[in-house]
Amino acid sequence: MKVRPLGDRIVVRRQEAEEKTAGGILLPDNAKDKPQKGKVLAIGAGRLLKDGTRQGVQVKVGDHVIFTAWAGDEYKDGQGGNILLMREDDILAVVDE
Repeated sequence: MKVRPLGDRIVVRRQEAEEKTAGGILLPDNAKDKPQKGKVLAIGAGRLLKDGTRQGVQVKVGDHVIFTAWAGDEYKDGQGGNILLMREDDILAVVDE
């Protein structure tokens, strides 16, 4: 399935949650924190301004980003991964790796 976001929406694959603590304790699924980092998979055309022009999106496909805790709408893709569809405003920073 190919997802093509509209406007200033961005598709992000959330990183997997940590399986163990720093001390080596295995965490059950309900104790894991949702990671707030991910990789940009697709971007929309940008926000439509009042004068009819588009303001481009500040991130690009392949960027690693940090986003707010409750950003976007989450769904499972065909590969079993966690995909988020969020607005550009939900992204806090781009991480250079």
